[in-house]
This record gives sequence, structure tokens and C-alpha cells, in this order.
Amino acid sequence: MLIIFGELPGSGKSTIAQSLAREIKALYLRVDSLEQAIRSSGMLAADVGPAGYMAMYRVAADNLRLGHVVIVDSVNPIEITRTAFQEVALHASAPFLEVEVVCSDVAIHRHRVETRFSPVEGLTPPTWREVEMLEYEPWIDPHIRLDTALLSVEQSVAKVVAAIQSAAAQAKA
Repeated sequence: MLIIFGELPGSGKSTIAQSLAREIKALYLRVDSLEQAIRSSGMLAADVGPAGYMAMYRVAADNLRLGHVVIVDSVNPIEITRTAFQEVALHASAPFLEVEVVCSDVAIHRHRVETRFSPVEGLTPPTWREVEMLEYEPWIDPHIRLDTALLSVEQSVAKVVAAIQSAAAQAKA
């Protein structure tokens, strides 16, 4: 199964995705890590463009074909990236689940963005202004929506686990 996380920086998606990966023993892929590795290689300028996403699609596909549960963590801001992740799962004959993580309280969201640090060496997190300026298209396809202003990490993970179990039960039926 491919579990596709997305939303703006500071929404809480990485915290939830990492906690879920630990709980269900899934492979965790973070686009920030891949993009920073590409930057650090010196092969590309500071703007890596789609390279991080392209690398993530390939690594996810390889691991899905091996039968692993894979969690992908990225802003995933536009429909084309969401569709590409779906296609990765379909080509690997794996089910997928999409999870949008939002923070409906602007003050909380802004505080998170302004006070966080990056665990990815060399990566500078975006400013609140940069987060506000990001192009972000609304989600169209069915997905789970978690609001971290209302749900704890544990509650959010429990909702995703329940959705995974429900999808597995439906697949057996």
C-alpha cells in the first residue's frame, strides 16, 4: 500500500507520517530529504525542480513492488503530483490512500512554521511568508483529511490506521 501525505509546511504532516511509519513498520520517504541530497550532490542549482518528486516516485515504486507499505511525505501541492503518486501505486499493483493534513487555526500553523527546525541537514525551512505564497490546489479525489488544530498526533494516526484496515477489509470482500 502507498500512503500519500500532503499539505503545506508546518501543518503536522511529517510528524503524523513518521509516527504512522513507526506504528505500522512502513518505509518512510520524505521529499525534503531527497531534494536536499540532490542539492548537496552539487549536480543541480538550489532549485531542484521536480527532481525530488521524480526520485521519490521511483524509490516508492521499487519498494511497493517488493511488497512494502510505503509512506510518502511531501507538500504534494498540485493535482499532477497527486495523480503521479496514484499512478506509481497502480503500476506497482498496490492500493493507495491519500491523506491531507491541514491546520485550520492560522495562529497555530504560523507558530509552527516560525519556530520549527529542519531535521534534514542543510535544509532551511520555509518562512511563514513563503508558506502563504505556495501554490496549493484543492484536493479533488477522495481522501482522509486530518485537522491538526483539532486532532492530536495519536488521534490522527488512529484515523489513518482505521482507514488502512477498512481498505484492507474492502479489498478482501
